[in-house]
Amino acid sequence: MERVPRGILYRRTAESQFTLSRVNPVPSLRGYVQYYWVVRWDLRGRPPYEQRVLPNLSTHVVFGTSSAGVWGPSRSVFAHVLRDRGVAFGVRLVPGCCGAVLHVPAGDLRGGPRPLEGVLGTASREIEAAVPASRSDSELAALADTLFAGRVRPLTDSERRARDAVKLIATDPTITRVVHLAARGGTTVRALQRLFTAHVGTGPKWAIRVYRLNEAAARLATDSPPKQAELAAELGYSDQAHFVREFTAMVGTPPASYERQQKVTEQARN
Repeated sequence: MERVPRGILYRRTAESQFTLSRVNPVPSLRGYVQYYWVVRWDLRGRPPYEQRVLPNLSTHVVFGTSSAGVWGPSRSVFAHVLRDRGVAFGVRLVPGCCGAVLHVPAGDLRGGPRPLEGVLGTASREIEAAVPASRSDSELAALADTLFAGRVRPLTDSERRARDAVKLIATDPTITRVVHLAARGGTTVRALQRLFTAHVGTGPKWAIRVYRLNEAAARLATDSPPKQAELAAELGYSDQAHFVREFTAMVGTPPASYERQQKVTEQARN
């Protein structure tokens, strides 16, 4: 089964602050766009809320908020503060497909977000104008279908190889080292690094780490989380200490503390 890093940290708290829905694109775009996402919130009379999200390997095109723009894969947790009332609409691209959809290589997006019009031109204005007043997720999805279906081109051979390499990581959790991935893809580590840098926007080592840590956070947030030593072994870490260091560096809190906070939140809700 293919793993899709969604990365919403402290999701039980998040559920009380905003709604998140996902909408599939039209069939012609499904090889390029993973899904559209819509976040709606109403915090009028309540304090602002900061949501933190783990990195994933997708390029996101975001409309309707102060974070609007074209975002390449992040090297750190993304944080956004929600205030008052609002809507955000996003397009999550399949890793490796950025150039085929946006005509900008993912490797060129590592310096921060690009303005929407700088990448999409004035065609982005219709969606930007529609987001604040939208009541229907399908309305926004239909506008995005029209915009992006008219932009896509066939993948190049190298883009296809990059997409397939990410899919290997997503579907096979036993791939825990770059040499494993290179062997499965019939290529060299150096060639794989060049491929990822150009078409995914990160290196392959980071890509593997992103999938492991997203899975770890998701497992620790379940009703029956695994023991840390067992989870570290399942995810291919050499030892528990290595897992704890990587998780803490990414999330900002040790896995044991993260797990405890999930339980405290659930008890408060009950």
